Amino acid sequence: MRTLAVTWETAHQHGEAWISHHRLRYKMFVERQKWSVPSYRQIEYDEFDTPAATYILTVDEQHRTLGSVRLIPTTRPYMVESLWPNLVNTELPHCASVWEASRFGCDRDLDAASRRCVVAQLILGCQEFGIATRISQYLGVMPVRIFKYVIAANGCPVIQTGPTLRVNGHETAAAYIGVSPSTLEAVRRRTGIRNAILELKLALVA
Repeated sequence: MRTLAVTWETAHQHGEAWISHHRLRYKMFVERQKWSVPSYRQIEYDEFDTPAATYILTVDEQHRTLGSVRLIPTTRPYMVESLWPNLVNTELPHCASVWEASRFGCDRDLDAASRRCVVAQLILGCQEFGIATRISQYLGVMPVRIFKYVIAANGCPVIQTGPTLRVNGHETAAAYIGVSPSTLEAVRRRTGIRNAILELKLALVA
């Protein structure tokens, strides 16, 4: 497995990775979760898939995406601000050091060990990207159990920032996820992946 930071500018360098991530999102969120979101020919997308987004993708040898996260700077329009402001009790961020993390998930058809590895690489990739681009926090909306049993359980500090709502059968909340060298080290200890894993071209994502 490889983990990539992909933008609209670099998507052509990574074969099937970028478009297959949109197909995986259709599989995860439209087919499995039954979300009512835009799709076309089994490709899921929304209005936040813009050139401002960076996608952390874990891919196999054929560049097929196995797991993904979408990252958007809060200096641009982002999902929590537009769709979920009621889940944030504090002032919504609009700064270069806070980015939104959304569309987090991995292919459920993988075996359990492979899913754990994909999730670990996604979390590590987000930490490495954040440190390289001077991000201090990610803001996201997810089921509370994902924050607790996936993100926090893998070593990331999670701070819920508002109420919990039941959405599509899941207790859901907004939370900040801390980014720092110490958090990266904690994730490496929890996951057992000690080496840097993210393939990142800073000149194209800065």
